[in-house]
Amino acid sequence: MSKKDKRGFGNVAFPSAAEDAGYARDIAETPQTASSSYRLAFTDEDFMLQNELRPVRLQLELLKPEMAMQEREIDATVVIFGSARIPEPSEAEREFALAEAALAADADNAGLVKLLKVAKNRRAISHYYDEARKLAALIAQDAKDAEKPRLHVMTGGGPGIMEAANRGADDVGGESIGLNIVLPHEQRPNAWITPDLSFRFHYFALRKMHFLMRAKALVVFPGGFGTLDEFFEALTLLQTQKVKSLPVLVFGKSFWQSVINFDELVDQGMISEEDLDLFSYVESADQAWSIIRQHCGY
Repeated sequence: MSKKDKRGFGNVAFPSAAEDAGYARDIAETPQTASSSYRLAFTDEDFMLQNELRPVRLQLELLKPEMAMQEREIDATVVIFGSARIPEPSEAEREFALAEAALAADADNAGLVKLLKVAKNRRAISHYYDEARKLAALIAQDAKDAEKPRLHVMTGGGPGIMEAANRGADDVGGESIGLNIVLPHEQRPNAWITPDLSFRFHYFALRKMHFLMRAKALVVFPGGFGTLDEFFEALTLLQTQKVKSLPVLVFGKSFWQSVINFDELVDQGMISEEDLDLFSYVESADQAWSIIRQHCGY
């Protein structure tokens, strides 16, 4: 068999799927050709979106990013998780000032009291935006000269911590990957993802699989349900040895210990003491990068 080309399998006797799709579009319309039954299966959106085609769509959603990353020779990533709701510090300061002013004008408003508390907390952890940005810049800068594995920053492609990480890679002229997800409310990929490495998913499961397929390290910043989901799935896979050992670096010890009582899980017998060694707390980009470099043998 000849070497593969963009069409598929090189100089074979059959027309490519793209060629036949073009011929199909040019055909004269008759009652027969206008019928949905006459459409080529792979160009028939109504057919492809049927429930019975879910196995095919799952395969396609696994395959499309896989082929794109293989073509770019991307085989090692540092995956950065974290809240879409953590703004950069200047924006967090602005939000706090607005909340403070609103409460000053209506001191008895319980809703504004809560709003100010949230704004204060977001301001307190907004420095993690800068740490995510700095860490991604360190990874991307080093990747320009490093021997394989050449690390790429990968995020969920949204705002907040994800934006900070993609932005940090872009700061130093590096590539980064974003795995966005279709949601009922509009979510666009952030502006700092490398355009050719910006992917969109329907299935959360396939998106999370791509997070882990090439991961050499996972970095977890403060976050909500989505971050917890990604964090705990990774811990479960590591605990059950369904993925190879890799560092899981958790920024914000005080945050995480305030929202999850890991020690109580041990005391209740739900996890083992050694399960707490599946992740490590860090507080700075330099600290995290030192651990990642050591693990990767740089």
